[in-house]
Amino acid sequence: MITIKIIEAEETYNLRHEILRPYQSLEDCKYDTDNKDESFHIGAFIDDKLISIASFCMENHPDFSFENQYRLRAMATLQEYRLLGAGRLVVKYAEDIIKDKGVNFLWCNGRTSVKDYYLRLGFKIYGEEFDYPPIGNHVVLYKELDII
Repeated sequence: MITIKIIEAEETYNLRHEILRPYQSLEDCKYDTDNKDESFHIGAFIDDKLISIASFCMENHPDFSFENQYRLRAMATLQEYRLLGAGRLVVKYAEDIIKDKGVNFLWCNGRTSVKDYYLRLGFKIYGEEFDYPPIGNHVVLYKELDII
């Protein structure tokens, strides 16, 4: 059974390093937005093992007109636990938190290699692909959230 909960920024660093930035230092896996007041981090666990993470910070993309926006950063799932739905559960949990804050717009810079995954989560592509050194090609993806 997968358990989803809020975690500390420091708990995300090892997965960020292992999956997203293996050719960089652990220091490169720490973001300046990690500990800002409106930032939060979500983890998915099987038993006590952290298998999937994502971080969320209040940050506006200049091309979108929404007054308040959240950015999804550093989403990663351990290879052997993919296809279990952990990432989807992490994003859904975070979306509920974001909507509770009265924010209805979420965006990210997603790697082009996983853009279809984001599309399955309901995101839409904005603009053209771009290089995000030293990681590679990315695209901006966004999602409008329904606030009830």
